[in-house]
Amino acid sequence: MRIAHVRERHAPAGAPWRLAAALGGAAATEPAPSRWLDLEVARRRLVARDERRAHNNVLFRLPVLTLDDHLARGLRVEALGELVEGAASADFDPEGDAVLDAADLRFGPPILRPPAFRDFYAFEQHVQSMWDRRGGEIPEPWYRIPVFYLSNTSEIRGPDEPVWAPRGSVELDFELEVGALIDSPAVDLPEESAEAAIGGYFVLNDWSARDLQRDEMPVRMGPAKAKDFATTIGPWLVTPDEVADARAPGATGPELAMRSTVRAADGTETAISAGTWAAAHFSFGQMLARASADVHLRAGEIVGSGTVGTGCLLEVRDATLGRWLLPGDEVALTIERLGTLRAPVIARPDVSRHG
Repeated sequence: MRIAHVRERHAPAGAPWRLAAALGGAAATEPAPSRWLDLEVARRRLVARDERRAHNNVLFRLPVLTLDDHLARGLRVEALGELVEGAASADFDPEGDAVLDAADLRFGPPILRPPAFRDFYAFEQHVQSMWDRRGGEIPEPWYRIPVFYLSNTSEIRGPDEPVWAPRGSVELDFELEVGALIDSPAVDLPEESAEAAIGGYFVLNDWSARDLQRDEMPVRMGPAKAKDFATTIGPWLVTPDEVADARAPGATGPELAMRSTVRAADGTETAISAGTWAAAHFSFGQMLARASADVHLRAGEIVGSGTVGTGCLLEVRDATLGRWLLPGDEVALTIERLGTLRAPVIARPDVSRHG
């Protein structure tokens, strides 16, 4: 199942996001769904056909608004499958205002207001590249402990939403990561079962200002303004069952390709990354066990895998694009079965987005 926040492309400013589910094939066979089911319209139609649904199930009793609202009610992502399955039944006509054409839609972040964002450092090739640049070796604890930093959640962006370098930076970079959504409150998760708390996965771009990062990291407090100006997630949420068959027994992740490209203002497209989710040194189960140790994780929190090997310009700039990102570029990050997440780079606005 693929879940997304959508609104019509020509909707008035401030129009609310609607929650939709992809119709058609699985993620493995239809990477970019063309038709989406409006889940609130589906809920109303299903209740009209059988009012007992509203009495027996809170999912049918209240309007389907956003995924944030859904999780706040104590429901998990998989519960939305009842609406999708109901719409597939013989007595339901999934047409009219229930079905939305992807060409007419804008997509928002899969979760609009995550209460927390922990970003890990799970791919050895990326970590090795960073330490090679410093003339050192990967610290031994990295191989034992999934480490992370806490990032900002106020600047979460969705697909196609513009990003710009923060004040004082001229070295804007992207980072290609797998993102995971927690959809069940948890604490002290055991790593062998921790992934059961994941409601879905998405593509994550952990934007970085490399010049600001060089100033911050020697202080040993971790990245701050080098990272917290923007995080892009999307294009939709993909439930774990859609990727499970691509994971070999004992593997840290599915064998799914991770790629990135940059298209310049003149239309020239440059391939940057070629990695795989299965190359992660730590699984999401191991990462969540670490994150939840003595800490309550909340539904709606997001977790990043860290950058896949070759998944940023800092690693491969000289061999690929030959420069940092510039206004007019478009970054496209693709993870097999999770979709392609695009973001245009623009010049920093003269005024805040918030006025």
